[in-house]
Formats: sequence, structure tokens, C-alpha cells
Amino acid sequence: MVYQSYLETPIGFLRILSNGDGITEIKFMDTDGPEDPDAHTESARTQLREYFEGNRASFQLTLIPNGTEFEERVWNVLQELPFGITTNYGSIAKQLGDVNASQAVGSANGKNPIAIVIPCHRVIGRDGNMTGYAGGIERKEWLLKHEGALLL
Repeated sequence: MVYQSYLETPIGFLRILSNGDGITEIKFMDTDGPEDPDAHTESARTQLREYFEGNRASFQLTLIPNGTEFEERVWNVLQELPFGITTNYGSIAKQLGDVNASQAVGSANGKNPIAIVIPCHRVIGRDGNMTGYAGGIERKEWLLKHEGALLL
């Protein structure tokens, strides 16, 4: 069974999916849609609302992202990245023990199924430039400004 909630945010709608055991996806959408919530999607909606209101810097949710072993290792590293702090692909590759894995880290980052909570938006270019973001660069910049990590 798939459970679904939506949240309207200052940068678009978020669709929140659960399989009944935990959150499997949080994705930016252009519109909302029909809802069939469970406790996981409702908790995520509440915590994300608090994040956007500036009252939450971390999340306490059961996450069940579906990826390869390497992707899941990258996503675990991202979850350790504190609110308001950025990193780059090379730093994550080094943390994973393979300085040559920057491109693979970038690919895993781009496949992150749980936006914001697994904070792939906190990964920027080594030179400080914005790099790709599945939700769009404008959203990435907004999120980083919201967290105080980008002062433009």
C-alpha cells in the first residue's frame, strides 16, 4: 500500500509517500493531488511545515529510500550534514573512502528520493557554485538561503 500526503511550501508542492513502514519519497511537484495519508506522511508533513516556518533544523522520521548500496551510503552521509552547512561531491567521496568517486557521488545525489530530509540541496560545487538539483536550482538556492548557508 502506498500512502500519500501533500504540503504546499513557498517553493512549490511536496508529495510525501509512505509504504506504511516509513517515508519512501518526498518530491517537488507542480500541483497537489489526492491524499491517502498515514502516520508517516502526516508526521513528515508536520515536520516539513515546521522546517519551512523556520522552527525545525532536523527531522525525526523513519526513512526507507530505495537505492543501490552505494547510493544509500551517500544518502547516509548527507543525513549527517548539519543544517546550514554545505559540502561538495569530492568531500563526500573522500568521506566514503574513494577520492575518485566524485562523479558517482553526484549521480547518487541526483537520485535522492527524499528531498530536503535527505539534504542533497546542501551539496554545492567545489568552487562554491550551485550545481544541479532535481527540484531546480531556484529551489536549491531558496533552501540554502532559508538555512543561512547561502548569503546572496
